[in-house]
Amino acid sequence: MAKLALVGAGHAHMTLMTNIKQCVEQGHTVDVIGPGERHYYSGMGPGMLGGSYSPKEISFPVQRMCEEQGATFHVDSCVGIDPEQQVITLQSGKKLEYDVASFNTGSSIIDDLVKPDSKDIYTVKPIEKLLEGRNRIFELASKDHLNIGVVGGGPAGVEVAGNALAAAKEAGAKATVRLYHGKSFMKQTPEKVRKQVRSVLEKHGVQFVGGEYVSEVTTCKVTLADGTTYDDDIIFIAMGVRPRPLFEPSGIPYGKDGGLLVNKYLQNTKYNNIFGGGDCIWYEPQPLDKVGVYAVRQNQVLNDNVIAKLNNEPLKEFSPGGDYLLIYNTGENTGVLHKFGISFNGKPAFVIKDYIDSKFIDKFKPDYDK
Repeated sequence: MAKLALVGAGHAHMTLMTNIKQCVEQGHTVDVIGPGERHYYSGMGPGMLGGSYSPKEISFPVQRMCEEQGATFHVDSCVGIDPEQQVITLQSGKKLEYDVASFNTGSSIIDDLVKPDSKDIYTVKPIEKLLEGRNRIFELASKDHLNIGVVGGGPAGVEVAGNALAAAKEAGAKATVRLYHGKSFMKQTPEKVRKQVRSVLEKHGVQFVGGEYVSEVTTCKVTLADGTTYDDDIIFIAMGVRPRPLFEPSGIPYGKDGGLLVNKYLQNTKYNNIFGGGDCIWYEPQPLDKVGVYAVRQNQVLNDNVIAKLNNEPLKEFSPGGDYLLIYNTGENTGVLHKFGISFNGKPAFVIKDYIDSKFIDKFKPDYDK
């Protein structure tokens, strides 16, 4: 009998979490660590902010899903790993022994510019923060004018800006949304996609502030590098993501961004009983973008290899696959789609995104929660 620890109840672990019963029936014990009883699907998070979805529609009851299959679920977080003694330390102080561990701890938003103890500032991860931001927009909707700032000129900033404005309109607020994008805007996307995204957001009413990077964010204030300041009642931080600082301090091989270094089997390069998927890994064969599509693609191989390791069976290689479809949710049930040089915007793009995301939700969401 072996001890399996699933650290993180996120996208890349969904197949594993649906197969816990199989592991238990094989005689293994399973511990699952997650920050809450539900896990929110990040691909639909901006849509929740904008009112397209309810929180329940975009989340999974992971604690119940795991416990009813025989796992022990810990509403907690991992703060340390001893890979030699095979012990995981949780924030609560609890220690869990493991024979095989898999990590899907996601990523955190880069928020170094935010001054400590600042208020009404919401990072785009964890996704629950977007729900808090939406609720705050509704609380402040009666102001004479509501100013909302979004710091970050990448896809996350785009989606949050469009959907924050949608939330404000739904709340009946007279609102201005400013998107602070520094000296570049969506620099890793094709020019025609950038133009389409900007056109859609400007049509909705989003204002673009560029030319200078943001140097500091405090309560109700955004300061640019040249000293220019803007007053915003609510500020969202969408400046990019990075793995949580977990593996380097634990003496486990890590990649350039601090993520768990894994090989073609999604297995750590030194400790062959440690696996990982999603944003928290650095895939040694080739760098992977921090996008949910890879976590989804990793599901089956991560499931198969973790179970194979428990049973001393051969592992399977992970193939990242080819180009992936890009669809940005720009708010008010509109989007911008791009793949293979083809791009278009409007409601049809959102409909396609909604179909794909809903299909993922339906695949893993238990019937009793639908």
